[in-house]
Amino acid sequence: MPETSFDRTWLERAKSGDDEACRELIREHYALVIKIVRGHLPRRTDEEDLAQIIFVKVFQKLDQYNGSAPLSHWISRIAVNSCLNELRSEKVRPELRWADLREEEASALDRVLEQKEESSADEQSATRELAGKLLETLSPLDKTILTLLDMEGRSVAEIAELVGSNVGVVKIRAFRARRKLRKELEKLERTKI
Repeated sequence: MPETSFDRTWLERAKSGDDEACRELIREHYALVIKIVRGHLPRRTDEEDLAQIIFVKVFQKLDQYNGSAPLSHWISRIAVNSCLNELRSEKVRPELRWADLREEEASALDRVLEQKEESSADEQSATRELAGKLLETLSPLDKTILTLLDMEGRSVAEIAELVGSNVGVVKIRAFRARRKLRKELEKLERTKI
C-alpha cells in the first residue's frame, strides 16, 4: 500500500525544502516515532533527542523513499534501526543482582516468582521497571524483537521486515531471548539474600 494522499502532498513539498511541510510530516508521524523510541529507548538517551535524530535521518533520506510501502512503515524502519544503533553504541549490558533492586522491584520480583497477582499501580509500575532492567541484559536486537513481539503485539513477519531479517531468525532470536530472560530471573533469585 503506497503512502496516503496526505503524505504524498506534504512529502513532495518537504522534498523541495518547504519547512511547513516538514513540520506537518513530523506532526503526522510523531506519535509513531515516539512510541517506537519509548519501546527501545537506550538508558542514556532522552526520548525527545532520539526522536529528533530520527526525524533528521528521515529528512536526510527523503529522496530514497520510493513510495512502494506506506511512509509510516518506512519511517518505522528508520526509527527502529536508529534505536538499535543507539543501543549498540552504549555497549552496556549490566548483570542484574538482587541487591541492585529497589524495595518495590524486589517485592515485584517476589510476586512474579510466587506467581501472585499485582494489586496496586505502584506494584505494577515496579514490575514494569523490573522487566525493563531484565530486558537491558539482552542484546539490542533481542530486546527490540521481544518488545515488538510481546509488548507491542506485532507479528513475526512485521518484525522481520522492521529489523531487516527473516521470519525464522526472528522466531529463533525470540525463543533464545526468552530463555536468557528466564536464566537471568533464576540467577537473580539465587542472589537473593
